[in-house]
Amino acid sequence: MTRMEHIPIISDSTLFFKSHEPLPLELGGTLPELTIAYRTWGKLNAEKSNVILVCHALTGNADVDSWWCGMFGEGRAFDETREFIICSNVVGSCYGSTGPLSLNAETGKRYGPDFPRITIRDMVAAQRLLLQSLGIDKIRLVIGASLGGMQVLEWGAMYPDMAGALMPMGISGRHSAWCIAQSEAQRQAIAADAEWLGGWYDPATQPRKGLSAARMMAMCTYRCFENYQERFGRKQREDGLFEAESYLRHQGDKLVGRFDANTYITLTRAMDMHDLGRGRESYEAALGALKMPVEILSIDSDVLYPKEEQEELARLIPGSRLLFLDEPYGHDAFLIDTDTVSRMVCEFKDKIG
Repeated sequence: MTRMEHIPIISDSTLFFKSHEPLPLELGGTLPELTIAYRTWGKLNAEKSNVILVCHALTGNADVDSWWCGMFGEGRAFDETREFIICSNVVGSCYGSTGPLSLNAETGKRYGPDFPRITIRDMVAAQRLLLQSLGIDKIRLVIGASLGGMQVLEWGAMYPDMAGALMPMGISGRHSAWCIAQSEAQRQAIAADAEWLGGWYDPATQPRKGLSAARMMAMCTYRCFENYQERFGRKQREDGLFEAESYLRHQGDKLVGRFDANTYITLTRAMDMHDLGRGRESYEAALGALKMPVEILSIDSDVLYPKEEQEELARLIPGSRLLFLDEPYGHDAFLIDTDTVSRMVCEFKDKIG
């Protein structure tokens, strides 16, 4: 796909599942039709028993081999010689799946801010439709971090007969007031941009400053005090900018070049709705009902989803195991120390057979 306006580039290896049946949404309403962008690696075996489903984070896409490349390789977490790895871009995103940048079949115009409220459960329901279209009714392992970890947990709750094992990373079972506050501050930064226009901006002139500021705020929670201090300290560039300032501005500019403001708002709102207990008997009962093997990865230096939240998951999920990644990188450590994370995944795969 060629770049049009600011629309994110989609890999030439991307495949598309299209359903012309309406997708009912958890909070009401429907998507009249659905497109899911996805990628696969490796081959599906005859028994269709070698499926690994990777769920991506907030601004991620289906290109796991790009943003989590250290996990691929023979004998590593995602082994194309033995496994069939699949990752789809979530509903509500902007990398090929139906989202705010998509055309509304009923109006012929982009959804923009009229895109309906979606939840993590809607994302998982759409992924299930994709897998069914591929003839897959069993997943060996569902794995993901952050927003991806939310999807992993919902896979276990919604489709326990399909999800053979779960590995959520750096996440909680329900979004905390701390995380909701972070999300709202970022959304308000977008809304404060004069180019926001109530969400009806031209994609070619989206609220760049607001989206950039939102990303900079988020980056302050994706790392940690030690990481910023060790990496930047009080160092300044020749132009007088502190290195920490320059880093954040760079990260903000990068996101603006590949993402969409309405999409950011749609997905952060979905994350805020994350609660395994919503509409179920109770939070504790929902986690207690997860009977498949579960290993939870906690990052010691994570200030966004602190280890107490993963410790709670481990207490409430029967027979689960809690692993710790002791690295001074903060929440993003799962993307950085891929050697350790890959080893942990391999060990879990060996246990589940």
